[in-house]
Amino acid sequence: MSKLSSPRVALRATLCLFLSLIFISVATVELVAQAPAKSLPMEGATTDPAAHAKIGLQPPADPKLPTLFLVGDSTVRNGHADGAGGQWGWGEPLVDLFDTSKINVDNRAIGGRSSRSYIMENQWAETLALVKPGDIILFQWGHNDDGLLDDPARARGTLHGIGDETKEVDNPILKIHETVHTYGWYLRKYVEDTKAKGAIPIICSPIPRKTWKDGKIIRNAANYGGWARQVAEQEHVDFIDLNEIIARRYDALGEAAVEPLFGDPHTHTSRAGAELNAECVVAGLMALPHDPVATYLSARGKAITPYMSN
Repeated sequence: MSKLSSPRVALRATLCLFLSLIFISVATVELVAQAPAKSLPMEGATTDPAAHAKIGLQPPADPKLPTLFLVGDSTVRNGHADGAGGQWGWGEPLVDLFDTSKINVDNRAIGGRSSRSYIMENQWAETLALVKPGDIILFQWGHNDDGLLDDPARARGTLHGIGDETKEVDNPILKIHETVHTYGWYLRKYVEDTKAKGAIPIICSPIPRKTWKDGKIIRNAANYGGWARQVAEQEHVDFIDLNEIIARRYDALGEAAVEPLFGDPHTHTSRAGAELNAECVVAGLMALPHDPVATYLSARGKAITPYMSN
């Protein structure tokens, strides 16, 4: 009897083990399916394979042509660049001021980013991979750099100034330990990386907000605009004082006329405001000692008057 029962006992035990494994596997699959998906750091982060499709980033239309790349925040490219909410960045109307049969204008700016977060999300690495010798990159950062370093909602702030100071933080968005640098340090990295690719970096001061004092738009020469200029001088690269160029246009127009140029209380422009800012970008480019895009302007672009600082 014992000789017959042993195989049966072994078979029964094996069957029970097999059924237990099946049950555990099914339960594990159910738990995984029920677990909430891990949230992405921010829209456009490269941890999401569909990120670029979401916000509409595209590579240069014709890789054989030189490319003017735009890198910045929502004041350069707002959302999906479709005017949602009546808000536009200056990068979209800028395209109309260039002859796109001669040059690509590739707007790689992403809303909500700072000079730091654009790098930390690998957006800069992806843009840099598209850059070839002779290309031009316009950088405009500053609007989002003045936040908390470890803000649980964004974590995009940078240290003030242009020095080599650092601060260690635990990034609550990317879930990593991070060494945060100054605004100027990040600008220098953009410049150095661009030069290493044989391309031409141009730094812009941030466009002004619609903030008035004594009938004049408040400038940012004492902080981000001034720091941007200092880095450009240190690195011996071109600088467009976009903040001052646009502010002078606003001052001349007056508060009432400037009001419809904005799609929100003080930061993001309407289509008309974006077009004015794009014209100011071209005016600033024309004023450079050696304008690298002079031969690529459209008829509308050529009709713009170069900026005169005095």
